[in-house]
Amino acid sequence: MASPFEHRPVLLAKALELLDPRPASVIVDGTVGGGGHAAAILDRSAPDGRLIGLDRDEEALEAASQRLAPYGDRARLIHSSFRSLSAVLKELDIPRVDGVLLDLGVSSHQLDEVRRGFRFGGRAATDAARVPLDMRMDPKAQTTAAGLLARLPEAGLERCFREYGELPGARRLARAIVDRRKTRPLETAADLLELIRETGVGRRRRHNPATLVFQALRIAVNDELAALEEGLAVAIEALRPTRRIVVLSYHSLEDRIVKNVFRDGARGCVCPPKTPVCICGRLPTVRVLTRRPLTPSEDEIAENPRARSARLRAAERLPEAA
Repeated sequence: MASPFEHRPVLLAKALELLDPRPASVIVDGTVGGGGHAAAILDRSAPDGRLIGLDRDEEALEAASQRLAPYGDRARLIHSSFRSLSAVLKELDIPRVDGVLLDLGVSSHQLDEVRRGFRFGGRAATDAARVPLDMRMDPKAQTTAAGLLARLPEAGLERCFREYGELPGARRLARAIVDRRKTRPLETAADLLELIRETGVGRRRRHNPATLVFQALRIAVNDELAALEEGLAVAIEALRPTRRIVVLSYHSLEDRIVKNVFRDGARGCVCPPKTPVCICGRLPTVRVLTRRPLTPSEDEIAENPRARSARLRAAERLPEAA
């Protein structure tokens, strides 16, 4: 039986301060999860602010539906990825919105639910033999981690572990996976953990190599980095002038993309430095509100250890860009 959907919103006060939801506004929570941030947004935008909540995980949407039921038709929940926001808004006949929130973390429910296959530590470590290599944010999607391990060529596996996990010894692990699957498939966390130990990849690094491998597979299964880059572009495009986007990321690959998209949007002109007069005609689209990413306080980390790696960045849509 599925465990209750736990959702402890991270950096809630800072996110609300920067997002600045108001009465009569329309806010998009592109990763609604269990509805923790969404409920706070609806409270802040009372009495008539509306929220559009998106999520790829139908279990999350069910939990959010229960949590947000008291807000009635002020909350609209849709099974979709935030990278499809423009299509969602077109379907709803909403040309622009007053804010976008993206919380890119894996929820506590997804981590703790063994059958989802997102983790190998904690409770799952004692039962790794029955933890499937799944890792799909949308359980109806076709690609699983086991599927990738079964079909990607050695070069593709190496690239996955190197680019998405920044794993030392990525080639060695990729070669070992290809050799192992000739005799038997890798189907459970225990199968993969055994191979990681045998190859000794990343053993001397600060991070547990298994953490890096599982992160890489999860990113690949869900196409997370491409979805983030596309989603940021469509979210910024959807904002009304002077309204804001707030993004919570949890590892350096995500944070780097958010930082670069915001920086490039604020810069505007992309002409070579020695060009005397701008010929690209590109104008700035955003103003960055966070010079450095905001991080949780020690008190918040003590209450919610999974908030430790959170980084919050925010930007505001410029009037002349809309």
